[in-house]
Amino acid sequence: MDAPDPVALAQDMIRCRSITPADGGALDVVERALKGLGFRCHRLRFEEPGTAPVDNLYARLGTATPNFCFAGHTDVVPPGDATLWRSDPFAAEIRDGVLYGRGAADMKSAIAAFIAAAARHLGERGKPAGSISLLITGDEEGPSINGTKAVLAWLKEKGERLDHCLVGEPTSTARAGDTIKIGRRGSMQIRLAVSGVQGHTAYPQNALNPIPILSALVLRLATEPLDSGTSHFQPSTLVFTTFDVGNPASNVSPAQARAACNIRFNDLHTPEMLKRRIESVAADVARDMGGEVTVETTTGGVAFLTEPGPFITLVSDAIRRITNMPPQLSTTGGTSDARFIKDHCPVAEVGLPGATMHKVDECVPVDEIRKLTDIYAAVLDSYFSTKFT
Repeated sequence: MDAPDPVALAQDMIRCRSITPADGGALDVVERALKGLGFRCHRLRFEEPGTAPVDNLYARLGTATPNFCFAGHTDVVPPGDATLWRSDPFAAEIRDGVLYGRGAADMKSAIAAFIAAAARHLGERGKPAGSISLLITGDEEGPSINGTKAVLAWLKEKGERLDHCLVGEPTSTARAGDTIKIGRRGSMQIRLAVSGVQGHTAYPQNALNPIPILSALVLRLATEPLDSGTSHFQPSTLVFTTFDVGNPASNVSPAQARAACNIRFNDLHTPEMLKRRIESVAADVARDMGGEVTVETTTGGVAFLTEPGPFITLVSDAIRRITNMPPQLSTTGGTSDARFIKDHCPVAEVGLPGATMHKVDECVPVDEIRKLTDIYAAVLDSYFSTKFT
């Protein structure tokens, strides 16, 4: 069968204004291409109470195991001020061998490469001794409630199993495939509030100013290392994002002061461990200086690692065959939907260079899209030729 041109397919998707959580027709483009290859497609819309509905797609070719899954998202972040772009962010123009547009790097081009690679594999090798599937969401750039997480729950309910998964996030640095993400740090938001006693600044002895208390707490948390890192993870980080009193008066000390920080943590920690640690430091500061400290947390994702082994070796060897360079194994960066998939099967991430993602004039060289297609096709060839389980 003739494989679709991944660059043209990427252009078709970029022209769809799929600003999260809107689909804008992007999944229609994907579904048409996959149905043309014989995939059975399921369009899935999920809507938790109080959230916007999200369209998703799960497509599978074959019924046997193992089931190799490509995962990604068609939703994109807003383009910002379109007048700052050299061309319309949804025009998908190619200039000097470079494709421009919102989603070019993150990550519509990778989805196009998924499809083209699957078509090439089917055309050259025939139907696999197993299954190829794609899990494509429209909620990765949004709250991530009605997207991959919900689709995975639907798959489990239907008895559908994923054996291995490759996510197409733009994880590379200089060239497609130069980096494999084998894990991700966890993310946790911390909100601190110190309550004191409001008072006149002329009579500080009659008040309990929460600002010095919160300052001491912030200083301790910001200067005490969480860990020294591991063999696969860099040290965990704690970064303060705000310190707020909201006091317009110059002669009144406030009753309350607030701060917030974000922790990116490795697999030495769990959210529960980190919360207990912060609560312990807060209790020490309150005991020494007075006041009442409250700690609230929100977890964006937990740290995970796909240990280097047969699957990572297979992906790495496929990349080496195409690029003649060994990829770097990495766990840096933010969160991705791999944090949900890791609870269902081993997962790794390989994609395009991500330097321009979320930026004005987001772009990717078309040669990199074709190279990524070669990589994905090589992964499929190896996976099914070795009867990988």
